[in-house]
Amino acid sequence: MAVNNIPSKERLIFAMDVPDCAQARKLATELGESVTFYKIGLELMASGGYFELLDWLIGQHKKVFVDLKFFDIPVTVASAISQLRNRGASYVTVHGNQAIMEAAAGAKGDYLKVLAVTVLTSLDRGDLDDLGFDCEVESLVLSRARRALECGCDGVISSGLEAAKLREFISQKLLVVTPGIRPVENRPVEDQKRIVTVEQAFRNGADQIVIGRPIRDATCPRAAAESIQTTIASIFD
Repeated sequence: MAVNNIPSKERLIFAMDVPDCAQARKLATELGESVTFYKIGLELMASGGYFELLDWLIGQHKKVFVDLKFFDIPVTVASAISQLRNRGASYVTVHGNQAIMEAAAGAKGDYLKVLAVTVLTSLDRGDLDDLGFDCEVESLVLSRARRALECGCDGVISSGLEAAKLREFISQKLLVVTPGIRPVENRPVEDQKRIVTVEQAFRNGADQIVIGRPIRDATCPRAAAESIQTTIASIFD
């Protein structure tokens, strides 16, 4: 079970995966108070207006997770994190080796939290073979999480399938943010392979979950988000 003290409504992070910032603002307005934490990633960055959207969301009293998975030479990553730390974002992701994670952690300041990517939820055992990793997914997740904690990162991005092992073998205090969440009745063939339900993720030890399509593509996104918030409240309250 999750152990970090986080307000119940902030345990749901909505992945704002839409083509442009105008649609993002429209959807955020529609969602209203049902969502208080947003993840904005590469698609919106490429569309233009990314930082204006970040500023707008913060102006709407929302928390923002900047999911750009910084991966470059350490000095460049540190410079990027330094630029971001005063923009009001709560989380940022990095994806790299020890030097990259140390650089990010050293530049994050007091408010911005750095989350290290362990293994993307779109990858499975066969994908790791293709990438040259001669180990099981769980072993790689634990290894990367241990290294991230040693480097000064605040938490990790990890599938809910590995969350329990992270709690058992790495740290109870590590912030565990889990994507790849799907309701039981909504498991289409898609790019996410290692998925769990809302309840499974939190029972396994996730602190927060990232959900996109099950809310975005619902007939009524706000109702879908409110339903998930009700489930979360029933677990923690």
